[in-house]
Amino acid sequence: MRLFNTLTNKKEEFEPIKPGHVKLYVCGPTVYNYPHIGNARPPVVFDVLSRLLRSKFKVTYVRNITDVDDKINSEALRKGISVYELTSYFSKVFTQDMASLGVLPPDIEPKVTDHIPEIVSFIDVLVKKEYAYENQGHVYFDVSSFKHYGKLSGRKISEMLAGARVSISELKKNPGDFVLWKPSSENTIGWDSPWGFGRPGWHIECSVMSHTHLGKKIDIHGGGSDLIFPHHENEVAQSECALGITKFSNFWLHNGLIRINSEKMSKSLGNMLLVSDLLIQANGESIRMALLGTHYRQPLEWTDTILREAKDKLDKLYNATLKASPSLLALTPKAIIYAQPVIDALEDDLNTPRAITELFKLAKQVNLSTNDDDTAELVMALKYSSSFLGLLQKNAGDWFRSPTIGSISEDEILRLIEQRNTLREEKRFSEADNIRKKLLEKGIAIEDQENKTVWKTVN
Repeated sequence: MRLFNTLTNKKEEFEPIKPGHVKLYVCGPTVYNYPHIGNARPPVVFDVLSRLLRSKFKVTYVRNITDVDDKINSEALRKGISVYELTSYFSKVFTQDMASLGVLPPDIEPKVTDHIPEIVSFIDVLVKKEYAYENQGHVYFDVSSFKHYGKLSGRKISEMLAGARVSISELKKNPGDFVLWKPSSENTIGWDSPWGFGRPGWHIECSVMSHTHLGKKIDIHGGGSDLIFPHHENEVAQSECALGITKFSNFWLHNGLIRINSEKMSKSLGNMLLVSDLLIQANGESIRMALLGTHYRQPLEWTDTILREAKDKLDKLYNATLKASPSLLALTPKAIIYAQPVIDALEDDLNTPRAITELFKLAKQVNLSTNDDDTAELVMALKYSSSFLGLLQKNAGDWFRSPTIGSISEDEILRLIEQRNTLREEKRFSEADNIRKKLLEKGIAIEDQENKTVWKTVN
């Protein structure tokens, strides 16, 4: 297996540090809003990687949840609810949305709020080693103290300020120094520490959760390309300095970002595509197929037709699986040989577009086959190799029989009703009513009865 390593800027042969066991850490969501399609790309990409790795090694996959953040504080204040209520709700939404896209849960999903003592201890080590300093309740990492700062992003310390998400402050020794701990007011979430009542900075969280659950060194660290600098660069610095190591992660993998009709997706442009909205337009597997149609390292152009095209592709692949009786399907050595070109594509730096092309070659062989035994083995190869991509996970009959009402599936109707009921329990009636309106626009009326909510189609 060869993977492109951001640290070395080239493809490298992958072997785990400890033979037979892969330690994988991926930066997860900051839970204060509904996930958009850009938030979904890393979980889908690294789900494929995890599936592939598990076919060869034991894998410990950690994907965190950031539930301490200034944006979280602001949103909770705006909604008039506690930070816990906000993050608990949107953590569930994220989990549900990713499950709808066929993303398997990670082995460990740590939350920042469960690791505050470890974070304080980690920062204390950096201060005592003189890689960090305290000033008026703030603790900053001194970038000038780490001579290798910039090795991941390829930036020089002298150029660090340009384009960086850092603020210039009189409290800092250097403009590029980043915060490890900052004070909290009485009405802001916080914890006691040697530097006063406060909360952790963003970057320190992942270093600590990775160290807590995977140890000093890991095999692969993943995330979006927008995290290379400053987030991942800062993780390298603080982890290697605190732990006294020279290589925090052997491999760094980064996925490209999503563009909407050739524009960057952003709130200011009003082109954010929420996963929940896309699930009304198409089923989760079609969205997953759309996400995998472009190589993970490249920007993905999300167009008005991408979901229809993805659904058409899946229809053709599912149709091929109908050519053999389920009773004849078995994972024989010959079926594994037929599946190998798909696996080879994935082992070449997760080349999902090439893997999908190989799936269609298999489907063509199925359609041309005239021997029942060969057909069964080819269909099994198609299903087996698709499983690495998280595709063809349904029974073909169910795929084609899956009822749709207008452009919304029954599964999605039930998911939205469950989401609405949760909102009502939390007295977030405005958001709950928006879901009711969204369903009505799709021709679905809902009615709250004594112990349940029912739905029906309307003209």
